[in-house]
Amino acid sequence: MGPDKIEQIKKLMDEASIFEDDLEESFILGGGPGGQKTNKTSSVVRLVHEPSGIQVRVGESRSREENRWLARRMLAEEILEREHKRKSAARQAREKLRRQKRRRSRRQKQKMLDDKHAHSEIKAMRRKIEL
Repeated sequence: MGPDKIEQIKKLMDEASIFEDDLEESFILGGGPGGQKTNKTSSVVRLVHEPSGIQVRVGESRSREENRWLARRMLAEEILEREHKRKSAARQAREKLRRQKRRRSRRQKQKMLDDKHAHSEIKAMRRKIEL
């Protein structure tokens, strides 16, 4: 992993407001393909972001250092995605409220009243006949 990639990851972390002090990093024994080397070394990185509680586990590479940077990138992307979803949900809620408050056009209002009237006539037919 080159220095330019590391700089990109650092910028991404800054954008997501992730500070090294907020991260809890631990290393776990690797597994899977890669032979005896991966099964014996603790190259899998587990990052926990304390403020958000998000946990990321990366063991894509045999290199511990590369996995550390990949984990940081994955964590930053996850935080940014959650933030985007939260903002999008808030925007949708505002838009829904705006639509609800909007006045109906004359044509819409007349159609709604006609539909209500037709529905009330149908309900009136269901009443019991009193003798």
